[in-house]
Amino acid sequence: MQLFPTLSFSRPLSGFLRLLPLSCVFLTACVTTSQTTTKGTASASDPQWKTHQQELSGLRDYQTRGSFVYDGGQTKTYAKFFWQQYTPEKYRLLLTNPLGSRELELTVEPDLAKLTTKDGQTHMSDVPNELIYQLTGMEIPLDDLTAWLTGSPGRATDFTLDENHLLKTVTFEQNGETWKLNYISYDTKTSPMLPNHLELRQGDRLIKLKMDSWTLKQ
Repeated sequence: MQLFPTLSFSRPLSGFLRLLPLSCVFLTACVTTSQTTTKGTASASDPQWKTHQQELSGLRDYQTRGSFVYDGGQTKTYAKFFWQQYTPEKYRLLLTNPLGSRELELTVEPDLAKLTTKDGQTHMSDVPNELIYQLTGMEIPLDDLTAWLTGSPGRATDFTLDENHLLKTVTFEQNGETWKLNYISYDTKTSPMLPNHLELRQGDRLIKLKMDSWTLKQ
C-alpha cells in the first residue's frame, strides 16, 4: 500500500512536531462505515433540519477517530487523529503515527489549552488556535471545528443543506479570512447522522478529515 513521504515543517518553531506518514492512503478508510453522499439542496427553515439541529445540540460526550490531512502549501501533515469531546468547551485532540505513538496531544478547557509534543514537552496558552500554529505552522479554526465536526454550522449563518436535510456547505468569515467547508458524506449508522468525510479550505490551505467511527455516550 502506498505510503506518504515524510515531510518537514517550514516554520522555525515547527521542530516540536515531526510530520507523519500514514499506513493507509487518506481516501481509503481503514475502518469501513456506511455512508450517504451529500447532494441537492434543502431549505434551512425545513422542520427536519431544525429537528436534526436539536439532536446535535444534545450531544455532550462523544468520540471520533480517523485520518487527518493538512496541506498548507509548504506545510503538509498526514496523521491518524482521535477527537474526544467532553463538554461543549472541553475536548482533546490526539495525532498519532502509524504505530499509534503520540505525535501531538492537545487538551482544551475554558481559558486553558495545553499541547504536549512527541518528546513530552508541554506548552500552554489560552488560545488553542495560536498554540497549534506557533508550534506546527498549521492554521486550524478549532473554536468552530468543534461544531463543524458533528455537522452543525456553529457561528456560521451562510450555509446550505443537502436533500437529506443535513449540512452540505458552510462559508464563514473571520478576521478577514473566508473558510469554506464541504461535507462529502455522512455515517448512516449513527443517530443522529454524523459526518464521516469533510473538507475545509481557506486560501491555499486544505484540511481533510475522514472519520472511521463515532462513539456517542447517552
